[in-house]
Amino acid sequence: MTDQSHSTAPLSVQQAATRNAPLARPRAGRGVLGLTRRDATLMLVVTVLVVFAPFILNPFPETSALAQFNAGYPDLMQRFVIFGIFAIGFNILFGLTGYLSFGHAAFLGVGSYAAIWSMKLITLNVIPGILFAIIVAGLFSLVVGFISLRRSGIYFSILTLAFAQMSYALAYSVLTPITGGETGLQIKNTDTPLFGGPESGIGRANLFGAEMGNSTELELGNWLFTFNLGYYIAGAALLLAFYLSIRIFRSPFGIMLRAVKSNQQRMNYTGLMPKRYTLSAFVISGMFAGLAGGLMVAMDTQVGPERMFWTASGEVVIMTILGGAGTLLGPVLGAGFIKYMENIISKINKDILHQWFAFLPDGMEDVMVAVVYPFIGKGWHLTLGIMFMLVVIFLPGGLVEGGQRIAAKFRRNKTQD
Repeated sequence: MTDQSHSTAPLSVQQAATRNAPLARPRAGRGVLGLTRRDATLMLVVTVLVVFAPFILNPFPETSALAQFNAGYPDLMQRFVIFGIFAIGFNILFGLTGYLSFGHAAFLGVGSYAAIWSMKLITLNVIPGILFAIIVAGLFSLVVGFISLRRSGIYFSILTLAFAQMSYALAYSVLTPITGGETGLQIKNTDTPLFGGPESGIGRANLFGAEMGNSTELELGNWLFTFNLGYYIAGAALLLAFYLSIRIFRSPFGIMLRAVKSNQQRMNYTGLMPKRYTLSAFVISGMFAGLAGGLMVAMDTQVGPERMFWTASGEVVIMTILGGAGTLLGPVLGAGFIKYMENIISKINKDILHQWFAFLPDGMEDVMVAVVYPFIGKGWHLTLGIMFMLVVIFLPGGLVEGGQRIAAKFRRNKTQD
């Protein structure tokens, strides 16, 4: 008889897992919505920031000389959250798998065109438009990803860039009946969607009749706070995108994406198919970009091919790296930082600088204005470039790593005390 207890037959995966079960590490406890306590706290922080953004972004009174640094107006707050969604989606691909795409603006543009055509043909309600944007961008990213992921490294990046530039060229000059060419598309009073339509002039997106531009103002002393419907709809989409990002990062799927970034060759040896995981991540990332594109149309029903230009793809790369690639909060921070500089720092001119340095003697005042002006106003890109270099050199983990270092220093000082 054969002694079964000493059999050398190989174990199946299930048997090996059963045999090693007592040694397995216990899973972290899950709380509300399947989040750990730490992730739930982070989700709560982001929710508070989104809900109270009109207050947080308007710290200075309207009559103050520093009021020009306030960013709590609807258009800019919408840009914060929409590009935050765009960067969150890009981070799922680049931050987890390490695949650097230079063509993600193509999915942003395709999503925008899908949303505008939904509003021109079906309804001005934003919900179908956003859904169409996500679906069409996902299908387009499936095609682009299936071809581009046949290569890796710089070749993958060049392929995605080529697809984005081809998409831009098609939208700009070839597919003008569909894209509107250089002038773009907008909702006109001649459009006849199936369910309702613009009564006169340019049509505006709405949510069951409530236009995205509807706002309520609250005046408290010298402060003026604006609460915009479009912003809160985009903010709700950001919270949903951030929650999905957390679940992806913490899931077995997210672990497999990290494995792709770590060692694809080892994955192949174990019988896993890394291309399936990277393609899935690419499509999910493209759908996030489509969501951002659909929201852009919901806020401003004007779509042009410039959204697909290579500079838009480069911008989301900078956002992600600046905030912290591979982190949950980093892409949102990077998007907010760049959009703040683009819309606030870029508006500071020489007259404002003269007001700032008016307390100095005339000659010294002119010198300070001459020194500072190249870094603001139209030169805000120079400041951004310098900060980007400093972050890459000294904070490879982005702004999130900087915050972690500061927090660690405070904890260390507190422990010593």
